[in-house]
Amino acid sequence: MIEVLVVDDDTRVAQVNAAYVEKVPGFHVAGEAHSAAEALSQLETLPRLDLVLMDHYLPDDTGLAVVQEMRRRGHQTDVIMVTAARDISTVQAAMRHGALQYLVKPFAFAGLRAKLEAYAELRRTLDGGGEAEQAEVDRIFGALSASSEPGLPKGHSPTTAELVRQSLMSAEGPLSAQEIADRTGVSRQTAQRYLKLLERTGRARLTLKYGDAGRPEHRYVWATRA
Repeated sequence: MIEVLVVDDDTRVAQVNAAYVEKVPGFHVAGEAHSAAEALSQLETLPRLDLVLMDHYLPDDTGLAVVQEMRRRGHQTDVIMVTAARDISTVQAAMRHGALQYLVKPFAFAGLRAKLEAYAELRRTLDGGGEAEQAEVDRIFGALSASSEPGLPKGHSPTTAELVRQSLMSAEGPLSAQEIADRTGVSRQTAQRYLKLLERTGRARLTLKYGDAGRPEHRYVWATRA
């Protein structure tokens, strides 16, 4: 069984997430925590822990601060962020601190199940040990992130797709490809390619901004804001 610690400041939400985890075969909830201090205490006292579902907004600190402290103390427990934090800086920080996945609230059971099943598949692959060719390495690194953007065309990165998606979702209005590039750190051409993909799949809507002269500027807005 994969032992999971559920961390959320809202006890009711923690209970719901724990119930979701228990519904996925192969997973067991080892404990719940509702603050940063409690999460770190559980990490020290639980006999075994494989995965932490980490909320970001905790009453005494942030979830990312807990992850940083975990690593400082030598805990290599895997982390999936489960939070309402949508700003790109938090998403990028989570990636840099080693979070394997990022699930934005609110979500349905299917969303969490997909993340957990992908995580279980990753563990099965890694438990095999040995050496890996490039194709196997690519599959390992893409196993978790692929579940957040199913059906990505060949040559598209799930991580980049998630960054662009989060930029649009957190924006107060339409953004151009250059503005997306500035927010995510990718090139303008890359941002444009992913924005067109989101538009084709109905997740983003294209708007036109007309200036004094020349061609209108293409700007994109998340579909739920359109």
